[in-house]
Amino acid sequence: MAAYTVALVAFAVDLSGLRDRGPADKPRRAVGIAMSTTWVGAALHLVGVLTRGIAAGRVPWANMYEFSILFTFVAVAVFLGLQRGRDMRFLGTFVIGGALLMLGIAVSVLYVRADGVQPALDSYWLVIHVSIATIGTGVLAVAATLSGVQLVRERQELRRAETEQAAVEEPALVGAGAPAGGGAAPAGAPGRWSRLWETVPSSAELERLAFRLNAVGFVMWTFTLIAGAIWAEHAWGRPWGWDPKETWTFVIWVVYAAYLHARATRGWEGRRAAYLSIFGFVCVLANYFVVNLIFNSLHSYSGIG
Repeated sequence: MAAYTVALVAFAVDLSGLRDRGPADKPRRAVGIAMSTTWVGAALHLVGVLTRGIAAGRVPWANMYEFSILFTFVAVAVFLGLQRGRDMRFLGTFVIGGALLMLGIAVSVLYVRADGVQPALDSYWLVIHVSIATIGTGVLAVAATLSGVQLVRERQELRRAETEQAAVEEPALVGAGAPAGGGAAPAGAPGRWSRLWETVPSSAELERLAFRLNAVGFVMWTFTLIAGAIWAEHAWGRPWGWDPKETWTFVIWVVYAAYLHARATRGWEGRRAAYLSIFGFVCVLANYFVVNLIFNSLHSYSGIG
């Protein structure tokens, strides 16, 4: 968490530096520090997950504390993996910030001592079912982050298009009042954040990347749903019982299925797809916190204590 805190501050400093217009080749020392400390944090994070498993004598994802430290590691790993072939460092503030917040909740609220598991969990399905759910949650978290940035980027593009259109329709006004190169700056904020938007892909590219990650996450969530039903048959003698956890898992599956269907066949690209992507992850968080901590469920072992 200390390494991630340094990385978060450095990512924030980098974003602040990009606010002021400057040469595109100006060194970005802060983001270099941020990426280095993110790699250090990820390595320490992985060690923490592994040593938790060693201490418990089993796979380290049997309760909310362990699930939290693992899916945040997956989210950070996905963020680092996205750097291959494209510059996605602008996501660092949001991904690392979210991971740090979740780790803080895990340590301060969700922590339980390393111990064995209840008999119902003592199964190879714990390895299969929960591990895929954990990885899928980390992937969907990054996809939702991309969708959020996409909405901001799309708004920026619309404002830029309006500025350029105004420049065409009223050349005299633009020539008198716009600063040099003003056609490339956001309306009402000439020169601000210009270097930042030069480093961020277009909203269309962000939306396509979010779609790919959501598709991967959906496949994992589908497997989670099916594997959970098989495990329930082995553990409780029935594959499905509309337990609150089962019900919310199915609701999340429906939301992401609707997202993929609307995106692929109905042309729901852009803003509508982004809103649905974010809504899907809000449902994941509701399933994780509200259902686990408030509802009485056969999955109550996932809660604190």
